[in-house]
Amino acid sequence: MPIVAVANQKGGVGKTTTAISLGAALAQRGSRVLIVDTDPQGNATSALGLPRDGQRSLYDALLREEPLADLVVPTSLPGLNVVPSSPAMAGAEVELVPTLAREFRLKSALQGVAAYDWVFVDCPPSLGLLTVNALVAAESVLIPVQCEYLALEGLAQLLRTIDAVRARLNPPLRVIAIVLTMDDRRNRLSVQVAEEVRSHFPDLIASVTIPRAVRLAEAPSHGQPIAIYDPGSRAAHAYAELAQELEGRARVQQRPALAEVS
Repeated sequence: MPIVAVANQKGGVGKTTTAISLGAALAQRGSRVLIVDTDPQGNATSALGLPRDGQRSLYDALLREEPLADLVVPTSLPGLNVVPSSPAMAGAEVELVPTLAREFRLKSALQGVAAYDWVFVDCPPSLGLLTVNALVAAESVLIPVQCEYLALEGLAQLLRTIDAVRARLNPPLRVIAIVLTMDDRRNRLSVQVAEEVRSHFPDLIASVTIPRAVRLAEAPSHGQPIAIYDPGSRAAHAYAELAQELEGRARVQQRPALAEVS
């Protein structure tokens, strides 16, 4: 059961869109997929058509030690399920501080979940305890990077955090791919940023880039992944291709040439 943390402490780079779009694409390919929404904003939850209020959530597993399997909610797409977030998650970062083995709460919770081909953990836009929990629970990290220069600074900081988690808490942790998002081939800046990322991380950069697309931005407001909202769009095709590439990368993930980033 590959557990993939979708992480980048910079907001607005396409983490949630990538998590749910990849999950939907893999579900359409026959996989059983679980999305775990660790972001207190609950964007993955609402983007999959679920309410953020009035239901049990990941908070109950992390702080009340309820079985995570009891919190799984199916979505409208067969094979795609979600552990929702809720407003209570806003306090989880502080409430976790005094708890025993605080960095391992999510890992322990996920050990009670079985029969999924993929688990994607959608991280909040920070490097706090919730993101650290995701990095400790995961075996790999998928990093969406927006095609702009400020995103490169955030990438360097995130890689340092991944190195620290690997050294102290989760030695097998690896970066499975860096995905360029909101790519606009008409914009020279997008092209330059893509070239720079490829020059620094030639083995980690995904061959598929995600285009900037209005339909992709609209999909969450309808509670649907792009694979359902507009299956014929360029963005839907891009995520379908990325899902296929990710399956291939997962098969060779343990090879050091792919794994090392430091």
